[in-house]
Amino acid sequence: MIAIVNYGVGNLTSVYNMLRKISVDAVITSDAGEIARAARIILPGVGAFDHCMQLFNGSGLRELVTKRALEEKTPLLGICVGMQMLTGGSEEGKEPGLGWISGKTVRFSKERIGDLKIPHMGWTDVSVKKNSAMVSDFSDAFRFYFVHSYHVVPDDPADILLAAEYGYEFTAAVERNNIRGVQFHPEKSHRFGMQLLQNFATTVE
Repeated sequence: MIAIVNYGVGNLTSVYNMLRKISVDAVITSDAGEIARAARIILPGVGAFDHCMQLFNGSGLRELVTKRALEEKTPLLGICVGMQMLTGGSEEGKEPGLGWISGKTVRFSKERIGDLKIPHMGWTDVSVKKNSAMVSDFSDAFRFYFVHSYHVVPDDPADILLAAEYGYEFTAAVERNNIRGVQFHPEKSHRFGMQLLQNFATTVE
């Protein structure tokens, strides 16, 4: 069972419906017992970084989710701001992040993207940067739906799983051991999102 952590933000129902569509057992929950029993965990996030961190810190769930991810090595997937929360912090706010992926979250550089608009919004191709069960069946034609003004810059390039282009190359997904994050919205990415979530649900450790 996958626990979609409900701490007050996130496009929870869309993620849940996508998992149900691919016949994956999932629950939207703020119940500590369900999160403790889950085989996998999804940490969603939408909106402002500080707002998400404040709600997560105040939910009473941070200690449990941290234990499950760092000590018990439960597969965990952060989505959108949920991915940004995995880093040490964001230029968008002042709250410290979780620090599970060494790095920071930065705003798209207007100097580097030129006339392109912020936020980056729409379908964008991704490229695979390392071998992983999350993307073992990806081809060069994989694309996902993005809506964001900030992106993650890992300290260690080895943590970059997927990259995309928007004026310059940026990190679209990260992976360090059992912890993963995607900047795009798999729940809005049709068959590409289905495949990625299927891989997370069934093949990764």
